[in-house]
Amino acid sequence: MNSGITSNLFHVNCHLRLKLTHITVCEGLRETLDLAFDSICVEQLIGKCLFREFLDANEEAKKASKVIQHFMDPSAKYYCPFLSEDIKTKVKESHETVGDHLFAAALAITLGFLREAPYIFFLESMYLKRFLQWKWLEMQPMDADWFLDFHVLGRGGFGEVSACQMKFTWKLYAGKKLNKKRLQKLVEKRILDKVHSCLIVSLAYAFQTKNELCLIITIMNGGDLRIL
Repeated sequence: MNSGITSNLFHVNCHLRLKLTHITVCEGLRETLDLAFDSICVEQLIGKCLFREFLDANEEAKKASKVIQHFMDPSAKYYCPFLSEDIKTKVKESHETVGDHLFAAALAITLGFLREAPYIFFLESMYLKRFLQWKWLEMQPMDADWFLDFHVLGRGGFGEVSACQMKFTWKLYAGKKLNKKRLQKLVEKRILDKVHSCLIVSLAYAFQTKNELCLIITIMNGGDLRIL
């Protein structure tokens, strides 16, 4: 087969596998997913991004989303009338000795405000439908065919780590393959699934073969502690 035709077919296949499905296919996820405010807008990056887009499209809710920058001055564009004078006074008086607690009360009130009317409208908006589409895509089965393996980065008692590339996005990752016979509990996968920190590698994908659990994580090109 002509190499050009083969390449075109490959790209078409990539597009189809990553395409968001029609919203009618995803509506059933409303009954199975946790649609609580914290679950969607705090714990999940895609939910947080879509909620911010929703707030930016809603003038009243936008005031809350910009509270850190513009909530003190009543003449500011994004002034927040739902913050009490006591809260604003405390922040103004303490701004010269900034600490982790400075905006804690204001943020708590802001989140309380967002959990009510803005979030209720979000649940009925196109933004939640887009969230359901992403969750549907996230739930589709994945296997080793999605990745190209390169050189081995390291080996350990439970398996090995190799550099790999996602075929459909060309992004590089580290693929950690763990022997299932030697694993009693899948603790690492559950931890990485919940932790989101710039200090810890992120779990991008996970799948399993007959003998291995495969974790696709952030690739770190700086070497390991032995060469520091």
